[in-house]
Amino acid sequence: MEDESSKPTKRRNDDLIQRIKDAAEKLSRDGSTRGDLKIVSRTLRELRYAFKVFSPYRWRRKVTIFGSARTRQEEPAYQQAVLLGREMAARDWMVITGAAAGIMEAGHRGAGREHSMGLNIMLPFEQEANPVIAGDDKLVNMKYFFTRKLMFVKECDAVVCLPGGFGTLDEALEVLTLLQTGKRDIVPVVLLDAPGGSYWSALDQFIQDALLAGGMISPEDLHLYKVTDSVEETLDEVLGFYDVYHSMRFVRERLVIRMLQEISDDQLRVLNDQFKDIVVRGAIERTKALPEEADEEALASLPRLVFTFNRRNLGRLRLLIDQLNDPA
Repeated sequence: MEDESSKPTKRRNDDLIQRIKDAAEKLSRDGSTRGDLKIVSRTLRELRYAFKVFSPYRWRRKVTIFGSARTRQEEPAYQQAVLLGREMAARDWMVITGAAAGIMEAGHRGAGREHSMGLNIMLPFEQEANPVIAGDDKLVNMKYFFTRKLMFVKECDAVVCLPGGFGTLDEALEVLTLLQTGKRDIVPVVLLDAPGGSYWSALDQFIQDALLAGGMISPEDLHLYKVTDSVEETLDEVLGFYDVYHSMRFVRERLVIRMLQEISDDQLRVLNDQFKDIVVRGAIERTKALPEEADEEALASLPRLVFTFNRRNLGRLRLLIDQLNDPA
């Protein structure tokens, strides 16, 4: 028998389901090749299953850990990932990795099976699921890198990148691109070197010397990530981001920032003074949940800030969140 409580949600989503059906019919009318249809079909099936797996854990905080599948257990970077996974699980965070060997296995080994989720990519070499997550209900096997990367970024509350190859660089830079362009809500991103290592600090220097000096990024973009070789500093960066800040969403042209506690009048004045450059009109105001947020009842009690954000200066928005978390 159908659960009566699920009917309003189903009715609210009927229009979106119909759009998916309409798009499928248009593909047929457009004369799409069988190859094109296979891509669409597989993509939809992969995402449907991934959404189903992640759905029960949607309200759990999660960190995505990227890094090389070829890192050996005796290497310092592997030990960093084990320690990071252990410390995040101790705080009841879940750890998402690519589910393979190396850094991915290390993150899961530290977190333990209960706190691990995996997004494995099916390759003809080097990509079997690691023994921590193999056979677990929280493991998803995916054919396409783009669907896998979507899930990595969509479902996480923080990203930590350890040293890796082309894939790790691709993942790290894609996350930064999504943050810089506002295609992903702001989350903390840490580029974590092995102790005394220079993998990420060398990239950071290149970013400053070539991208920033060449005018291809803005100084504020450097605030979208942190470079360190310390797990302790990584924990401070990730966990401190959620001291006061909880989450955000757009309601038409307005940005709504949810907080774990109300801010004072003085704090509000400081925000309006320091960040008026990113407010298109009006001011930053305190508010309760907006009527348009009724679909997120679990967050209804949280205090809010709302303002018309220019949707351009995402590095400045990150600094605003930092100010919320540490007004001193």
